[in-house]
Amino acid sequence: MARIYTRTGDEGKTGLVGGARISKDSSRVVAYGNVDELNSVLGLVRAVSQNREINSLLEELQRDLFTVGADLASPSEGSRTVPRITKDMVASMEKTIDKFQEELPPLKVFILPSGGQAGALLHFARSVARRAERNIVALARTDKINENLIPYMNRLSDLLFVIARVMNHREGQSETEWHPSK
Repeated sequence: MARIYTRTGDEGKTGLVGGARISKDSSRVVAYGNVDELNSVLGLVRAVSQNREINSLLEELQRDLFTVGADLASPSEGSRTVPRITKDMVASMEKTIDKFQEELPPLKVFILPSGGQAGALLHFARSVARRAERNIVALARTDKINENLIPYMNRLSDLLFVIARVMNHREGQSETEWHPSK
């Protein structure tokens, strides 16, 4: 990238992989914009976390989120040069969730998003992941997308919830149970 600004988006349009130009407020751009926001939140978690294992996993997830963004920005299935989210990536995430859950006491009630700084930020990341997932679901109603994107994002928010709990557990932060007001 020789220059960070190109002026090509000054009229509210952006380019997709393959050259098509679409509005910056299209559902496709909103979807990958929220994925980009999630990636930034994961970077923030890594900046405050001292846990090497979780930071390594978060870096891997950040790399995957670039793949999600590329996948969303290249609607043509014929584009073989663009990385895609796969079923294997979803299955791998499920194994990671199962591994981390072994470390945690089972939940009997809902918990409030809280804890230490890294744990609370991971809960925030989970909510951003859910928003991105909703945007991708909305996009899928009108446009063809990779069928693995929605399961991937669904599992990712589950993983972020589990990692938030693990981080809080490892840091000795208690979970605050939610009980309805009387």
